[in-house]
Amino acid sequence: MDYEITPEEVKTKLDQGEEFTLLDVREPWEFETASMAGAKLLPMGDVPSRVHQELDPEDHIVVVCHHGVRSLNVTAWLRQQGFEKVQSMQGGIDAWSRRVDGTVPLY
Repeated sequence: MDYEITPEEVKTKLDQGEEFTLLDVREPWEFETASMAGAKLLPMGDVPSRVHQELDPEDHIVVVCHHGVRSLNVTAWLRQQGFEKVQSMQGGIDAWSRRVDGTVPLY
């Protein structure tokens, strides 16, 4: 499984009703400003202390941030922890807003 997934591929999975966890690793103020429906907020700094209580290593997890940098770092870290089906959404919520869902605010 690739480390990254495009916003368009995420949209297709959502439209087809595929089961996966949408993990938003931005800060709470960012999440309040712009977020994707159904996303679970787990700020990047909280991931190490909360991930094993709140996420299933068997689940497909798509990690989202603002531009795709934090999410790629979290994806790499989660893979090292044994979460094999984790992907970072390329370009983050900014790319989602610009290319998939224009109703999500840019910031």
